[in-house]
Amino acid sequence: MTTQQNTDGDIEIEIWSDVACPWCYIGKHRFLSALAEFEGRDRVNVVWRSYQLSPETPVGERRSELDALVESKGMPAEQVRQMFGHVARTAADEGLSLDFDTVIAANTFDAHRLIHLAGDQRDTVVEALFRAHFGEGAVIDDREVLVDIGSRAGLDAHTVRAELESDAGADAVRADLEVARRLQVSAVPFFVANRRVAVSGAQPKDVFLQLLTHASAAPVN
Repeated sequence: MTTQQNTDGDIEIEIWSDVACPWCYIGKHRFLSALAEFEGRDRVNVVWRSYQLSPETPVGERRSELDALVESKGMPAEQVRQMFGHVARTAADEGLSLDFDTVIAANTFDAHRLIHLAGDQRDTVVEALFRAHFGEGAVIDDREVLVDIGSRAGLDAHTVRAELESDAGADAVRADLEVARRLQVSAVPFFVANRRVAVSGAQPKDVFLQLLTHASAAPVN
């Protein structure tokens, strides 16, 4: 799988997702399972696009995800815990470990900047961010935490720190968010093939195989 480069005949899959979205994590792995079975996978270019489910989340607040959802959604804590249990069980079926007891609500703008700044390491950084947020209790709106995640994914820590302390990558994130608005993306994950056909949600593997097959029959002109 390659990322971010498109040539005639390639299948470009743009994925709008948020690294604070558990269904995006699940959907990513279901899509990759489908891609691994797709005969034309060598022609598939995956482009990660930024989306923020909760852009109003204050940076550095360090509230638990449970408390944040109880307040923002107006749901009883027990109902939120039941929802967490359902999502965690679904994730476990995909081989993923989600520990909602440790998840910290975060503003993901800088995390999306890190993805854009990661170059050829984007796929690795996306996975590392999901794993850190949902499995390690990492505070992913803390820039030093992001530097650590980036360095563990193979990026140079000094470069990442300097870029995050600047405005680098911010325009790319804003551009993704603007395209999402134009495409009327209202929920993530959202998968778009060659800007012709789209699938919303963490669909079963067979649905993603159908998306890839459809895109293969109608490549970019």
